[in-house]
Amino acid sequence: MALYSRESLENLRNKVDIVDVVSQHIEVKKQGAVYKALCPFHDEKTPSFILDKSDGHYHCFGCGAHGDAIQFLLEHQRLSFTEAVERLAERYHVALVAIEKEDVTEAENKARLREVLESACQYFEFMLVHTEEGRKAALYLQERGLTVKFIKKFRLGLSINEPKLFQNYMNKRGFSGDLLEEAGLLSKAPARREFFFDRITFPIHHPSGYVIGFSARKFKEGTFGGKYINSPETKLFKKSKLLFGLNYSRRRIAKERKALIVEGQIDALRLIDEGFDFAVASQGTAFGEEHAKELQRLGVVTVYLSFDGDDAGGEAATKVGDLFLKMGVEVKVVSLEKGEDPDSFMRKWGRDAFAKKLEDAEDYLDFLFRRMAKGADLSSPAVKKRVVDEIASMINKWESEIIIHESLKKLSFLAKLPENLITRQIEKKPVLLHQRTSLAGVAKIDPHFILESDFIRWLLLLMPKGPTHLSIAAQNITQDHFNTPLCRQLYQKIHEMSSQGTMNLLKFSTSLQNGELEALLQEILSKSGDPSRAEPSFFEAMQKLLDRSWMDRRESIRVKIQSGHLSEEEAFRLLKEFEEVKRQEPKIRYLDGSEKRYKN
Repeated sequence: MALYSRESLENLRNKVDIVDVVSQHIEVKKQGAVYKALCPFHDEKTPSFILDKSDGHYHCFGCGAHGDAIQFLLEHQRLSFTEAVERLAERYHVALVAIEKEDVTEAENKARLREVLESACQYFEFMLVHTEEGRKAALYLQERGLTVKFIKKFRLGLSINEPKLFQNYMNKRGFSGDLLEEAGLLSKAPARREFFFDRITFPIHHPSGYVIGFSARKFKEGTFGGKYINSPETKLFKKSKLLFGLNYSRRRIAKERKALIVEGQIDALRLIDEGFDFAVASQGTAFGEEHAKELQRLGVVTVYLSFDGDDAGGEAATKVGDLFLKMGVEVKVVSLEKGEDPDSFMRKWGRDAFAKKLEDAEDYLDFLFRRMAKGADLSSPAVKKRVVDEIASMINKWESEIIIHESLKKLSFLAKLPENLITRQIEKKPVLLHQRTSLAGVAKIDPHFILESDFIRWLLLLMPKGPTHLSIAAQNITQDHFNTPLCRQLYQKIHEMSSQGTMNLLKFSTSLQNGELEALLQEILSKSGDPSRAEPSFFEAMQKLLDRSWMDRRESIRVKIQSGHLSEEEAFRLLKEFEEVKRQEPKIRYLDGSEKRYKN
């Protein structure tokens, strides 16, 4: 993660135009001296979302949403602090100076790679539209039901089979062979052949929107290689972590906390174009844990799986559904007929038919039982036992005890067996062993820092909404509640900054005057998490801080009592104090004077 200097962030803050930033994502209208819009954070018919150009903030008088350009990108686009800063710097042509020299070189190199990939994308687009070979490729696409509007919207292109043409063009644009190779556009030296040729190109985007690679499909039988080839791994393109189409779907996925997962790029683009803009696809590789975590970071609680209607698609749905349920995410399966995929289904039956498929999507456990029991003679006790044991074994590996319990109940219903017959056979998950395994390397983990930095992060995300949460924090959490010196200092700085007026993340970052605190702030704000869970997470972290202080106090008294150096009278006094503290279980004091423990 890059950490940027105070001076470059200050320069960025002075150049950012809040109206310009917000207008890229929602419709903004000027009414007199103010700018108004329908609030993107809650449903409304009359604009109550106001933009103030003078101080660079937005405020919604309907739901209380408030913040600066960084806050808007954090909440509306679900970017990290670093991603938001880099996007604004790119838009306003501000050079970000990294704190360490090697970071400067790395940041400049990545910016140059983005530039060369964008130029390549423009070249491919031109070739599809303005060459004879491009007309043949366009005809192929039209036969697949892809319109000119679709092709332009998703920036499809063509890498023509003309040796050195692409390389010569890029060289004239100032891009060296080394840079083209590093971007994955040329094969490795000394051959340095064009990586894509005689194929239709689909640009692959970072979730923030810029091009990071390509997927290329052959459209002629004689073209060498598989049907699709993807860019090789580069500093920008990591296919094990990338979800194709997320740049188009990220906002809706984060807002509605649901995602539709498909296999192919055209499947994803077709669905997005038809209004199902919460669709994504894995990038030419099996859907894995990193892909699932990316969706989990966006707050997804339900996923729909719509894979090809063949045995491979069924196997993929089984594995991906199991992966999500291990993480506690609800799974629905949209089954298609053999030989169909979402793209072909939409072309044949239309948007409404697919919408009905989504509405009628099958619960994962129903799908799993139906698939595992297919062709099996369940009238045979031995066969039924084998099917049930296999499914129960999968369920037992899921993380949530509640999901395990409810799923085993449902399995007993589907298998037409008494519930206790299934639960009795299932060995309880080895929780202790799992915990010990996960604690390998615990010496490198500071639980105090994790708790304290999380508390500060949620507080910072909530502060733009108004002073309420900071006021509650102030009357519950003091500097003495922090064990980590840097977190203690940062908490103090937050209170000092808030006393000067509205909190502005960029302004706050540049005001710290301390390299370690600046680095800590950027690290905290770059952590992943679901902003919609900010308030419960804030109170949960606060309760944990209070509980920790309470436990520490009890432990301190206990150690003194057991030291053996006290008189009988002193020991008795401390024993009474210990019992009194034990009874005073900490509660959060709210602004209305009430006190209660927070339970999520």
